[in-house]
Amino acid sequence: MKLDFTPIVRKGFEKIASRTDKWASDSDEIQREVLRSLLSRAKATEFGRRHDFEDLSRSAHPYSRFASTVAPVVYEDLRADVMRMIRGERDVLWRGICRDFAQSSGTSGGKSKYIPVTAESLKGNHYPGGADCVAHYLRQVKDSRLFAGKGFILGGSFSNTLDLPTTGSVHVGDLSATLINRINPLANFVRIPDKKTALLSDWEVKLPALVEKAKDEDVTNISGVPSWFLTVLRRIMEAKGVETIQEVWPNLEVFFHGGISFEPYRDEYRRITDSSRMHFLETYNASEGFFAVQNDMEEGSMLLIIDKDVFYEFMPVEGYDRQPRPIWEVEKGKVYELVITSSNGLWRYRLGDTVRIVSTSPVKITIAGRTRSFINAFGEELMEDNAEKGIAAACERTGSAILNYTAAPVFASDGRKGHHQWLIEWETPPTDLKVFSEVLDEELRKLNSDYDAKRSHSIFLDGPEIVTAADGLFDAWLRSAGSHKLGGQRKVVRLSNDREMMEKLLKMMKKTD
Repeated sequence: MKLDFTPIVRKGFEKIASRTDKWASDSDEIQREVLRSLLSRAKATEFGRRHDFEDLSRSAHPYSRFASTVAPVVYEDLRADVMRMIRGERDVLWRGICRDFAQSSGTSGGKSKYIPVTAESLKGNHYPGGADCVAHYLRQVKDSRLFAGKGFILGGSFSNTLDLPTTGSVHVGDLSATLINRINPLANFVRIPDKKTALLSDWEVKLPALVEKAKDEDVTNISGVPSWFLTVLRRIMEAKGVETIQEVWPNLEVFFHGGISFEPYRDEYRRITDSSRMHFLETYNASEGFFAVQNDMEEGSMLLIIDKDVFYEFMPVEGYDRQPRPIWEVEKGKVYELVITSSNGLWRYRLGDTVRIVSTSPVKITIAGRTRSFINAFGEELMEDNAEKGIAAACERTGSAILNYTAAPVFASDGRKGHHQWLIEWETPPTDLKVFSEVLDEELRKLNSDYDAKRSHSIFLDGPEIVTAADGLFDAWLRSAGSHKLGGQRKVVRLSNDREMMEKLLKMMKKTD
């Protein structure tokens, strides 16, 4: 029998997980101490001197003064300083020189965002977040043999490497590429693929290479974005001539997933894995930080990681008082935009992600969506989490499965009322698109009272229109936005309040007809 290191390392990982037991009562003090530490370490930076962090870090009540001194920002407010950091300037937003930047989805102006990934954020947040995933998994699954085989980590690549004369190389690309590039070399003994393969930028080269590297390994765990991993798994099953991935990797037991909602893909993953032993654990690992992990797989929420170099604030998405508030002022059941302060030099930074507070002691969240990923063209206020749940329910009830989708409004014209148009690339299409549309509409009406009101008797809003996307359309769109982003941080926008993206996709589809 192959040597299993799980019993050897289990005690250490379970100790990591057990520290969170105190968070139900100590979260306020933990977060105050995180803020004080961040202020102290950044006091000699240009940003710290400008806002008198040295004095703030010694204050008896640093948060109130911090909140009144530093204004919440979006990326465009920081772009000039980040570009200085990319050019090699030191002590700008965080101490020292930053050599890694995560390229993330573009802003409203169409420009990419470059998020600093400092050495301290890697050591103090991103890598500990990964350890938390394993720790909480092992704590829940007592018969795990996670370390009897290898982990398959699917990541992106670098889009650019800048050789600066005074500071050496600066890497720009996916966060996952930086994590793989900077990882402790010892981790390479328990993970695949090798670094060279993992960092390939051309996915037409990378995909077959991944298949070749993985198809004969003993993989016990996989980590990555659900949509992209599904493509890789299908290619591996095809290469081996099997119907399930469990026939390739009989010891596969867990998928650590994140980046997009898992709901539309859950049934397909259940189909290709052994449901009697396969587990799925959600993570919230963004370019800006590792924020949360599912510490109870029976629940649908994630535990906010409050002691790893991120100070959280929560901005209400409704009402007149839109001021961010600290963790000790959040209310259960409410939706907030997440605002972070962290050791990558992001100070009161508005992520654009919205979260719903499921519990306050300790703080547990679900991802509600993006502040800009919604449709409210007719007063329906359809949010991303409504769409994900509606699509998942419609797939289940019609025996269908999807690969990708996006939706946008169609405004009233030619005597027809406004409606939503859903462009869907199918894994398994429904036998009747009309039935799928009716089921989706029914589920959305259950999930969203505003949508239901606008759909009432079709007075303001007609039912959804389903359009079948050409095979590979969304992959082609991602490649057109930058081939290195396929499988990386760039994601398909699920809901748009205008038709810009939808029209581009439909135009691309017409060209291939």
